[in-house]
Amino acid sequence: MSIIVAIQRNGHVTMGADTLTCFGDGEKAPAENCRTRKILTMGDAFIGGTGWAVYDDIIDHWMNEKEPPALDSKSAVFGFFLDLWRSMRDGYPFVNDQANSKDTPFTDLDSSFLVGSKGGLFKVSSDLGVTEFKRYASIGSGSEYAIGALEALWDRIDDDETLVTAALETACRLDVHCGGSLDMVRVPTS
Repeated sequence: MSIIVAIQRNGHVTMGADTLTCFGDGEKAPAENCRTRKILTMGDAFIGGTGWAVYDDIIDHWMNEKEPPALDSKSAVFGFFLDLWRSMRDGYPFVNDQANSKDTPFTDLDSSFLVGSKGGLFKVSSDLGVTEFKRYASIGSGSEYAIGALEALWDRIDDDETLVTAALETACRLDVHCGGSLDMVRVPTS
């Protein structure tokens, strides 16, 4: 499980994540033995992902010989994830090709992503829908706690990294599926 928090203010997107490693059977890897990187660098942008950890491997493998995309607009973010989804269908036969629900005609990645770039802050939902956020967003386990912390502290904490850290620490204290040390990245917005 994972918690990713990102804010956009003071001319930057600041994104942070926990590093806890959990496996499907409830097993947790001790922090001194395993540290999971949940924020990928993509050129001048960052992608934080929650859900299936294999997405990190797929994205790394798929992008291995490609130039990093700009990811600087809602359309560019959608295009990147659409191309990724097509590649997963065609090049990674272990990826399911149908939605998990008969109530939707759309795919279900069963994972969500936050993208921070010079174009701003974007959330990619499991159905590939892209939403642009002007202030903050959070995904993953404990995201409701992180959002509450961001809302409560937005006007009280001026330092962006301190605010993201407070939101992450709140989620880690209140949700058993978050934990470990914290990673933090920053990208200037235009």
